[in-house]
Amino acid sequence: MTDGVGVRIAAGDLPDDLTAAEAGMWQAFRNGSVYDLSSGDPAADDPHGGHPWGPERTVRARIVCWLLLDGPPALAGRVSSLKLVGVRIDGVLDLAGGQVTPYVELTRCRFDQEVRLPEARFTTVRLVDCAVPRLEAARVHTEGDLHLPRCRFRSGVRLTDAQIGTDLLLNQAIVYRDRSGRSIAADGMTVGQDLQAEMLESHGELSLRGAQVGVSLSLRGAKLSNPHARLALNAPQLTVERTLYLTPAGVGSPALSGTTPAHGTRIQRFECRGGVRLDDGRFGDAVDLERARFALTDDQELSLRRVQTPELRFLGDKPQRGKVVLSGARVVNLVDRASSWPEAGNLHMGGFTYENLVPQGPFPLTRRLAWVAAATAEYAPEPYERLASVLRSAGEDEDAREVLLAKQRRRRETLPPAAKVWGFAQDWTVAYGYRPGRAAVWMAVLWAAGTLAFAHAAHPPVSPGGHPAWSPALFTLDLLLPVIDLGQTGQWQLRGGWQWLATVMILAGWVLATTVAAGATRLLRRS
Repeated sequence: MTDGVGVRIAAGDLPDDLTAAEAGMWQAFRNGSVYDLSSGDPAADDPHGGHPWGPERTVRARIVCWLLLDGPPALAGRVSSLKLVGVRIDGVLDLAGGQVTPYVELTRCRFDQEVRLPEARFTTVRLVDCAVPRLEAARVHTEGDLHLPRCRFRSGVRLTDAQIGTDLLLNQAIVYRDRSGRSIAADGMTVGQDLQAEMLESHGELSLRGAQVGVSLSLRGAKLSNPHARLALNAPQLTVERTLYLTPAGVGSPALSGTTPAHGTRIQRFECRGGVRLDDGRFGDAVDLERARFALTDDQELSLRRVQTPELRFLGDKPQRGKVVLSGARVVNLVDRASSWPEAGNLHMGGFTYENLVPQGPFPLTRRLAWVAAATAEYAPEPYERLASVLRSAGEDEDAREVLLAKQRRRRETLPPAAKVWGFAQDWTVAYGYRPGRAAVWMAVLWAAGTLAFAHAAHPPVSPGGHPAWSPALFTLDLLLPVIDLGQTGQWQLRGGWQWLATVMILAGWVLATTVAAGATRLLRRS
């Protein structure tokens, strides 16, 4: 093995310039044992605190790199590995482009300067509860895990195009923004199994553009904050083979993932102060927003444009400001709550398709229609037709007709005055054909009124002979039925007001016939 100036070191010897702390680390590396320099005082051993760590627990970053890249062989029957606890690493830990074979696990350690791992290759790396100024690890490759739980990064983490063989853990990590405003830059990253960032604190933009996660991505209980910039979570074209969790976590629970916390466990919700962009994402099982909180400014969005997922669980708190955008999204099951959707003007879902509605709690049709209206500042038929189709598929034909009636009334608002008058006539008479029973009621009312009125009318025959017997009931019915000829209207002469009454009856008959025909056409088309 060689040192930094090319001097060969025999397998059993120690380099001459090692400090006592470094010599102990060297021997622990060969033995594969844990090298613990903690003092036993929790306050003094806190790597994030202000207590100084002296030379007795300090090793140089150059010596750590030496061990990992070209370290001595393991003792007989042992496996060399670097396991440090409570150690201060002085200088830049630079392993860029290196091939690191030993197992690496550093716990409650303090780095004075950044850690550089770009294009390095590891088996497994674990930094647990460490203080790191910055982690620069673009295109890093691990065969196993990359664990960074409870670490604090003062100037961000870069994992652009990283390839993590199994799991990436960022649970309870605290990450502050770098000079570009990003806390974690992980565009194009690939994670073989789970990406867990539960109860993560991100102060800046968390960027996952084009990232791929082999199983699930969990941000349970995370707090993302970037209120003065556009986005707190920027993850367009994100692919997650199973579920994206933006849900609560149980604080202090031994199992933070995937289980219902025990009774009495304190719950920490997912909170996001800043915009969220998940456009064009692909999620194999679901996007879960159970009890999520989004604090947006007026120009920020929760954007799910063109997302594809079997299930969208929109069950968070209603955003008080900002916009929720579902334009072009495609889901199978929409699991939602009436109180979760934003107010009118703050919801956009043009081209949003869903096959089933699974409301949690009361969600009456009037609220569902208000939901559609909130998403359409200007009239658009598509949201109404989609809702009607889903209700009809669920066997709710009456509700589906009410939705289509609401669509016609909304459309009427966009028409010119003459067309509006005609629309009102259709609505008052037979509700645009969606309530055909009204036609029979109007017909019966007009028939009865006409029969009573024409019973008192003078009705000289058109020709003295060959006319049928006068029947006010048949005469009125002949007026009201514009297609059927009962042989009455051409046989009698009416004058003055009676003639005007007959004209009104004819017009009423045409209105009823036209609206019934239009409604029947719509029903046959299953609009």
